[in-house]
Amino acid sequence: MPKLGMEPIRKAALVKATITEIGRAGSLDVTVSQIAKRAGMSSALAHHYFGSKEQIFLAAMRHILTLYSAEVRGALAAAEGPKGRVQAIVRASFATSSFRREVIGAWLNFYVLAQTLPEARRLLGVYQRRLQSNLVHSLRPLVGVRAEAVARALGAMIDGVYIREALKPGAPDSPGAAGIVLDCLERELAA
Repeated sequence: MPKLGMEPIRKAALVKATITEIGRAGSLDVTVSQIAKRAGMSSALAHHYFGSKEQIFLAAMRHILTLYSAEVRGALAAAEGPKGRVQAIVRASFATSSFRREVIGAWLNFYVLAQTLPEARRLLGVYQRRLQSNLVHSLRPLVGVRAEAVARALGAMIDGVYIREALKPGAPDSPGAAGIVLDCLERELAA
């Protein structure tokens, strides 16, 4: 029988191992056995805690989204004015906690999984609605009735930059990635 308190530690290890393995493989083509081995436990224990590879992956994405949410909240708390708030959201989207090679790989696979797994689609929808809402709230004083459209464009830019970063060699460039989206923001504000 496991020690009391081991379940959260083991689940966290499995989540971290899942992100690492998916990042290493570049796809969801990893096994529970590979994930469990990286986490230092048996695949039976991984199945016990999560039930399936999809559930482990969803737990990993919830973890990534929790880190991202905390990053956005922290950035918004320090931002000044509507433009500062939009810039903070964009920069938080490319913060190093969310913009590492293995996390980028997990995001791309999350989009693929959302095409076939309703729970992944729901979780992705929550993320997209929050991003849209945060951007619209901050953009409205800056661009008025165009806020919804500009927010959609910035969200699409963020997603697109993630795809480009996943496909290029080398380490992700957080400031450069944020700069691409912030340049788009400046053009929209000037329009």
